Parts: sequence; C-alpha cells; structure tokens
Amino acid sequence: MKIADYKEIKAEPVDFEETKGVKVRWLISDKDKAPNFAMRMFEVAPEGYSPLHTHKWEHEVFILEGEGVVTDGKKECKIKKGTVVYVPPEEKHQFKNTGSDTLRFLCLIPIKNSNK
Repeated sequence: MKIADYKEIKAEPVDFEETKGVKVRWLISDKDKAPNFAMRMFEVAPEGYSPLHTHKWEHEVFILEGEGVVTDGKKECKIKKGTVVYVPPEEKHQFKNTGSDTLRFLCLIPIKNSNK
C-alpha cells in the first residue's frame, strides 16, 4: 500500500513541444507496482497549456482546482473545480488555464502507456 501527501511527490516539468507552464506529479505508477492504471496530477500555471495531441489510450480527468478550457482544436469547453472530462482514444485534446490561479487536475491512464 502507498500512502503519501501529494506535495511530497516531485512536480516534474512537462517539456513537450508547444507546452507552457505545465508540471506533472506521478502519484501512482508502475514504479509503485500498480498493474492497471497510472494516476497523475497536472498543474498548469496561469496562461499555461498542454500540447494539442492524441494518444491511442483514453484519459479520465477530474478538475481539482482552477479554471480553464479543454479543446479538440476546434471547440473549447469550460472546465472548473469538480468538472469531469473523458478523452477517448485518438481524440485530439489540450488543456489551457484561463484563470489567475493554478489549474490542477487528476488524469488517469492505463499503466501500459504511462511512460509514453
């Protein structure tokens, strides 16, 4: 069993192309011997954004704090504390912080894809 305060888990910069002000904390991963899912916490600074991209796997996202938008490159949907987002496999997606505070969210993915 793993029990930890999320603040004790290092926030690592996400340095993909076309990303601004994004950090990730790998809360649960294969390093914890989790067989099925990885749980990550993303922290997006004000005016920050993830890249517009796709994956072969799904994402389950829960917004913890802040506000922003999620987009498929064509349409933007507002997100805020308490919003749930499901991103199907192969669907373009990008998260943007439109607020003045950090946008913080949990993102769960299948463990077999957690290092990609």
